[in-house]
Amino acid sequence: MNNQNKAINTFQRYLSVWVLLCMAIGVLIGHFVPAIPATLGKFQISGISIPIAVLIWVMIYPMMMKVDFQSVKQIGKNPKGLLVTWVTNWLIKPFTMYGIAYLFLFVVFKAFIPSELATQYLAGAVLLGAAPCTAMVFVWSTLTNGNPAYTVVQVATNDLIILVAFVPIVKFLLGVSNVAVPYSTLFVSIFLFVVIPLVGGILTRITITKQRGVDYFESTFVHKFDNATTIGLLLTLVIIFSSQAEVILSNPLHIVLIAVPLTIQTFLIFFIAYGASKLLKLPHDIAAPAGLIGASNFFELAVAVAIALFGTTSPAALATTVGVLTEVPVMLLLVRIANKTKASFA
Repeated sequence: MNNQNKAINTFQRYLSVWVLLCMAIGVLIGHFVPAIPATLGKFQISGISIPIAVLIWVMIYPMMMKVDFQSVKQIGKNPKGLLVTWVTNWLIKPFTMYGIAYLFLFVVFKAFIPSELATQYLAGAVLLGAAPCTAMVFVWSTLTNGNPAYTVVQVATNDLIILVAFVPIVKFLLGVSNVAVPYSTLFVSIFLFVVIPLVGGILTRITITKQRGVDYFESTFVHKFDNATTIGLLLTLVIIFSSQAEVILSNPLHIVLIAVPLTIQTFLIFFIAYGASKLLKLPHDIAAPAGLIGASNFFELAVAVAIALFGTTSPAALATTVGVLTEVPVMLLLVRIANKTKASFA
């Protein structure tokens, strides 16, 4: 078993437990040692938490190094799979997320969630829905024996689309939700949490491959950062949940209620993309990643933007972190479904 498979198996086996533990640790710190989140909250620039920004870079930078933009040249070889990914991610997913979240937060759970909180939770859901996964797809694709070269093309093009589509979609949906968000804040967030790590990842990839070769870069170098990504995610959760401690302790039911529409959305988007791939007679090694890239979220970006827009202690930031909690077990279940149905694509 190579290092990549070991990392993936470790991730698959323990991340849900680590996420739960870090959430619990964060809540305990926030409740019993409130001076810690209060002190960390003072380190801000233009409303953006510096500790969170650093940890977000720690998470995203290693993922961006894995994206080979040379693969974009291969788009014309099999455009159907890319069309499924693009249409699902950008023309369907953000709007179904808004609709499902609105239905549950404002209608089904109306008796349990005040409208002010529901609006903030909806904003967090919108940020998740407008940020389809760009990096964790490498994990899900590997677990379904996806076509690695094609997955890279899907991820690379998705990263490029995020640069131009994320801001207007979020601005529109939050405007519909009566949440005022300045374009400047959205653009700054995209620049900080996508452009900078993306450029850093590209430059690192170019530099290392020139010096040591592609094989060394993909088999050894990128995996040196696997633990850094996980640690960055877990420390981010500790900080966020420590600042959200009193909100969570006063509304523990809300965690479950927020998770319901997020989970339903994940299943819906997967089956839309996976089903469309089957109708288009795409091979399973393209269909499975196409379904999974839409179903999962770029939650690192969603969390970062929620914090930048609304603050570390905001209900919107809490909603995006619930997305982290629900995503791992749900995505692993979808991986199993994809593997169980592989024969139907033969």
